[in-house]
Formats: sequence, C-alpha cells, structure tokens
Amino acid sequence: MAAGGGAPADSWMRTPSWAVRIRGADGEIAGAGILLTPDRVLTCAHVVDRTADRMTAEFVGAADRSVPAVPARLDGDAYVPETRDADGDPSGDVALLRLERPRPAEDSVRLRKLSTSTREVRMYGFPYEHNGGIWFRATAVGGCGRDGQVQLVPASPGELASPGCSGAGVADSDTGEVIGMVLSGQEDRHGNRFTFMSPADTIVGHLPRLESVTTGLSGLDPRLRSTSDDVVPGLLDEPFAQRLAAWLSDDGSRVKISVVRHGDAARESTLRRAITLADRESRPPVSVDRAFLDPPGTVPSVGGHDLAVHASGRTSARIAERIAERMGLWQRPEDPPLDRVRAAKGTLNLVVVGVDEAVDPPAVLDLLAVLRAGGSRLLLVFRTDGDCCRRARDQLLVRPARERRARLVDRLREITGPLAGELHERLSAVVPQDARSFGRELDRELVAAHAALADLLRADDRDRERDREGDQEQDRERDREGDRHHGPGPGADPDRYERLADRVAGRLGTSLAELDRLRDRRDELTGRLRSYQVLLQHRLQGEEDPAVDDLYLRAHALLSARPCDVREAEAAVDAYTRRVDGYGDDRGHGGYDDHPGRDGYGDHPGRDGYGDHPGRDGYGDRRGGGA
Repeated sequence: MAAGGGAPADSWMRTPSWAVRIRGADGEIAGAGILLTPDRVLTCAHVVDRTADRMTAEFVGAADRSVPAVPARLDGDAYVPETRDADGDPSGDVALLRLERPRPAEDSVRLRKLSTSTREVRMYGFPYEHNGGIWFRATAVGGCGRDGQVQLVPASPGELASPGCSGAGVADSDTGEVIGMVLSGQEDRHGNRFTFMSPADTIVGHLPRLESVTTGLSGLDPRLRSTSDDVVPGLLDEPFAQRLAAWLSDDGSRVKISVVRHGDAARESTLRRAITLADRESRPPVSVDRAFLDPPGTVPSVGGHDLAVHASGRTSARIAERIAERMGLWQRPEDPPLDRVRAAKGTLNLVVVGVDEAVDPPAVLDLLAVLRAGGSRLLLVFRTDGDCCRRARDQLLVRPARERRARLVDRLREITGPLAGELHERLSAVVPQDARSFGRELDRELVAAHAALADLLRADDRDRERDREGDQEQDRERDREGDRHHGPGPGADPDRYERLADRVAGRLGTSLAELDRLRDRRDELTGRLRSYQVLLQHRLQGEEDPAVDDLYLRAHALLSARPCDVREAEAAVDAYTRRVDGYGDDRGHGGYDDHPGRDGYGDHPGRDGYGDHPGRDGYGDRRGGGA
C-alpha cells in the first residue's frame, strides 16, 4: 500500500484501480484521471473543458471486474487552465473533480514526489483504439518550458500518448509510485514524437490542497526557501544570479562550486532566490511568465534542480538518505544509503549548501564524488574557500576533468594512429566507390582530430606548469567568484572534442567496413575469374581464343592492381564470364551444371586455375593447352 492509502502500480499485468476514464456529456471519452481519494479525481483542465461540465468517471480497474460509472463535477475552484506565454510555453492544465459517490479507499493512490531525470515510467490511458485502457512506456528525459513540465520520450513510436490519455497517471517503472500526470502528446513537423507530463511537485504548486494526498519530501530544504526579505532592492548580486541561473538552466557544466560567506547578505539572498525559483513546487506563479521583471538572465528554469539540501549540521549518511529517498531508492532499506545511491541507475540535479559545515565534510565529498561519477549534476556552495573547498575542486572538478581529458587523448591517438593507419592500408588495396568525396571528407576530419589532440596536449603542458608553480592564489580567486567548470585549459573544449571523436570514429568505422566489403568482393571476383579460367581450359581442349584471352588478361590486371577499382574489375570479370558461358551455349554444354562435382576447380587434384603444370599462371607456358 502506498503511504496514507491507495496501492501503487505494483503489477503491470492488471488494470490499476486508480485509473479513471472520463466521458463527457456526449458520451465520448474526454480523457483520463487519477483517483487520489475516495471522492476526488485529478485530471487535466482541458479534459474538463471538453465535457460541457457534465462528466462521468468510469473505474475500469474495479475489483469486481465491473466498470462503475460515477457522475463527477469540478471541485470548486480547483481548476488551473492551460495558458501559454508569448513564447508558446504552456503552464497549468490541472483540475480536481469531486465524485457524487465515493469509491473504496483502497482503490485510490497518492502522488509521490520523486526526481524525474532519466526515469523510466508507464502511463495508463484510454486512446480511441484501446478505450478499455492500455499501458504506454516512456523515459523522462528532462524538464521543458517555464512550468516545470517534463518531456517523455516514448519507448516505441506507437506509444505516444494520444487523445484519451490526457490526465492519465504516470507511474515510476521501478517503484510503481504515481509521480505525475500526462498532459499531452505531440508530433512535430519533423516527425519527432513527444509526450509531456506534470510531475507531482508541479501539480502541488498549482493546487496546494493536494499536499495532503502527496507523499515524499519536498525537493527544497525549508532553510533554503526564499523569504520576503530577499526581495529588498540591492540584495541581488546580478552576476552571481546569472551564473546560478545558467547552471540551473543546464549550461552544460556538470559541477559548479561557489563560495557564499556568512554575512554576505546579497549573495545569500541571491542564492536562496535562485534555488526557490528553480523549484517546481515553491516558485511563485509569476516567475513562469516571460514578463517577469527580474533582470535578464537571472531567472533559472523551473525544475532546474531535483533536490536542494542544506548540509549544515547533517551527517553524510543523513544527506545520502535524503538523496536516496528523492531518487526512490527505498527498495532495499537494509543497505546503507551510500550503497543504494552508488547502485542507482538514475541521476539528479543536486544543490548542496554549506558542504563544509556538515558533520563530516570529507565523507560528504566522497558521496558527491559517487553521484558525479554516476552522471548527476552538482551545484555546491561552501562557506569558506578553505581546505574543504579546495579538496572539492580537486576531487570533483580538476581530477575528473584531467581524467576525462586523458581518456580523450587516448581515444584521439587511437583515431589518428592505428585507425587512420588501417584506413590508409585499406585505401592502398581498393578504391572507394566515391573516391574524391570519400578522401576529402575523411582527410578533413582527421586533420581536425590531429588539431584537437595537439590542443589537449598543450592543455596538459599548461596544467603541469601550473602544478609546478602551485598557483593557489588563482584557485582562491576562482572560488571567491563562484567558479565555473575547471576544464582542460583555455581553448580545449572537451565536449566539442568528444563530439568530434565520436563523429570521426563513426565515420572511420563506416569507411573501414565499406572498404572491407570492397576487398572481400575483390577476393570473390578473383576466385570467380580463376574458376572460369579452368572451365574455359576444359572447354577449349587445347584451342586458343585471343579475344577471350584479352578479356581474361584485362580482368586479371584490374584485380591485381593496387589499389583495385572493384567496380571496374567486376565489369571486366562479368565480360569474361559471359564469354565463357557463351562457349557452353555454342557447344551444347550447360556450363557448370553438366560437370558433376566440378566447382570451378574440378575433380583434378592440384588444379586451382593454374593446374599442376609448373609456370602456368593462366597465361604463362601454354604447351599442351593454353589459357
């Protein structure tokens, strides 16, 4: 049972009791809903709009296999219509219905607040073709828009949420907990198919009364929530706010480290403001409007963090437990929370304030290193730029960046060395089909790979020089400014170079495979030419035909050339074999088929197209026969 009543979707083999099919006054299916209490159903506002205020809630997962139909109406003012700002970003679209007759309490389900990043989910909706209900699978890939909505990518093209699915519950595949509600499914002009959901935090932000039917802790530590005092003019550190907003809007940096000292009212206020604006549940409604009057670039994306915790006075174990709870890692409570976090498949965007004020800061850093290695993004705030902060920079920024760069250097060396060597070896053997563009494009890519490798090696040299000089003052200044990502030196962009390496390695792999196919085809043609030569020798019985000999010599020369133009050689071999086959037609022979067991080499030991006659290579010593 879910906490507080209602069962999660613990089995995908049966229809969930909380799934509701909603019909309008015309009897048509308007959408879906979620039974949150015996007499309350959550759905989309646009589903209510379609029903002409006369709705029937049908419970397709009832225990007695019947489908009870209960009249429903809007529950007072619990209605937040979908609105779109000037950029077309949607917001709202949630509503609560009241049933005329209650349903069994055990049929209801509570919403669960969980992080949504990279989470596999299922939805139970009522599309027209399956109006009895069907599961759809998807993966949550990230937030979108200003309202904290989450984009879902269908597991297969046919699993896009379609009309009849709006308002459906979104259940976490691992835990069965209902973590949100389907809003809509869309297909863009390029054929890309998407589904969007509103997670539990966003729903509660729109309808605070649903807090009582929601489990899971808030993603925002109360000590980090912005207050009315934070809006005092002059308390906004605009450059700091812009850096925070950039990270919370996913500027591409995995880890950001900042120093906010006690007593620095502007930076403390700016930090609380950014964290609150990025929280789905706590952000003020006006912040989702493009007309929000705060300075440009200082308003982060809603949903920019999954969890923001205050580490002051807390142990690493308590922080790990909080993270595990937010990620839904409670299936093995006997395991230490750090082990559960380490084994987790998912990731999250985590904010930790006061890292150096935790009970055991080194252990907290070890926990954060585990999260970073698993793909999570980290915004870490220290109160001083002391040893703990410097260790964090080394452990979470400098060392991983250098290790990443070392892996990239090794990969680029492999690409520009052995793989490029294999390519040139293949090119010396066969001619690619589009030789001019083939060579030009690959040469350009390999030149770029060589340049990237040289740039990364120069960054290595700069780092070694910096280490020798022990530039600690530069480190402190960087920390005071809130640092940014410590990458592989100026000018060396690992993200760009990794994309380059992926592209070049992929193109090299495709090119090598193409050249290998051509080389294999060349070898097949060589064998075919030899077998037909043996067949011709048998048919001519010592006679000579200069014309067919010329065809053979041309094909042989083309196949022996390096590099070999396989298409031209294939045409020459085809011309020769057609001529040889013509001998069979002219003389009443049926080619291969009238020689049982003869596969082009015959049943004569040693005859491989050259025979057992020394010096005969198809056109050498012709005593007694010829080619």
